Amino acid sequence: MLKKEYIKQSQESETLLIHELSRLKSNQGEDIIRFGFGQSPFLPIQSAINSLKDRVEHKEYVSVQGIEELREAVAAFHNHYDQINISADNVLIAPGSKILIYSIIASFDDADVFLVTPSWVSYEPQANLAKLPVTRLQTNFENRWRLLPSELERACEQRENKDRPIVMVFNYPGNPDGLTYTSEELAALTAVFRKYNILVISDEIYGFLNHKSEHVSLARYYPEGTIVTSGLSKWCGAGGWRLGVALLPTRIEEKLKKTMIGIASETYSCAPTPVQYAAIEAYQIGDDVESYLAHQRRILRLAGNYVWKTLSQAGINVHKPEGGFYLTLDFEPFRHVLNSKGIKTSKDICEALLSEKGVAMLPGSVFGYDQDILTTRLCYVDFNGVAAMKASEDLGQEKELPENFLQTYCPNVIEGSKRIADWVK
Repeated sequence: MLKKEYIKQSQESETLLIHELSRLKSNQGEDIIRFGFGQSPFLPIQSAINSLKDRVEHKEYVSVQGIEELREAVAAFHNHYDQINISADNVLIAPGSKILIYSIIASFDDADVFLVTPSWVSYEPQANLAKLPVTRLQTNFENRWRLLPSELERACEQRENKDRPIVMVFNYPGNPDGLTYTSEELAALTAVFRKYNILVISDEIYGFLNHKSEHVSLARYYPEGTIVTSGLSKWCGAGGWRLGVALLPTRIEEKLKKTMIGIASETYSCAPTPVQYAAIEAYQIGDDVESYLAHQRRILRLAGNYVWKTLSQAGINVHKPEGGFYLTLDFEPFRHVLNSKGIKTSKDICEALLSEKGVAMLPGSVFGYDQDILTTRLCYVDFNGVAAMKASEDLGQEKELPENFLQTYCPNVIEGSKRIADWVK
């Protein structure tokens, strides 16, 4: 019998757990608003769906780095829309960007991993699996949960071993906050990145879902030290297809690239071949993808702005979303009232809202906040994306979405917001 003390500890992702719990409660007849799981409600672009059907017979292994035609399409797509300069040789394809982020971190025998608080739930567990120390960079509501250059500089200067390389995971539009960085903010941070020779994994998986189509890639400011990760999960609605991409700098250390490919060859071998062929169609520059993205953005913008307005009017600290699917709710104004009811942690808030109002969210503690920081993540995509997309397309981009659009196609967004607002009253 194996002794448990010899087994590594790694818990299941909190996002997957809350999704399963919400599903079980719904199956038991409970009326649950699923604000906990960040899965795109939209179908993949039709050209990719058609290609996947046509290519399903491709069962062969392909290049570990990815099919060349796909890597060329990915490079051209990002070069065009992000205004960067990446070659197909420096594109890596994998079954999701999550494993790519891990493979970068795991390529180091020794490094300091810098993470912004808040940040996605899987970054820190990945660093733990790689046995690398994590330094948390703090933010606050007043600064819009944005990392300040002064905080980054302070963390760099306070390290015990200043010779150890720094690997930083940087994400925007953000999960869990839904906020982005301005060009000026990126330029200011870049000065610190460059000063300390920081390798930045810029997780821009939500970049093409910037609500105003104004995403600016960090690679434009810090091309020599940025690895951009993205994929089909969010902007193309294909989370279950598992197709991620990493865009390596032109002057990447060759040993790092070879190590990443080596990790890939010893773990996942290659991304699913039929999906890679389908992805070639998704990564085609043109009117089809631009229209597809424009309809998603305006639906998400409408839904996110509704939740923001409703909850901010209820007294919850929350910033207007700028991209992606998420809002970070800060219940600090209600601390005294909540504490009097025995609610003292972010997890307590989520448990109370689920049991009392049937609203599922994730506690801020899983995103790096201390337990007693009263924050939660709300994901406002509990709606039928197929119906919403068709209605938006039928209306045409030249016409605004009508006032009753959310009531008709996204009723849970309205209902869930009202339940939370009612709960804090």
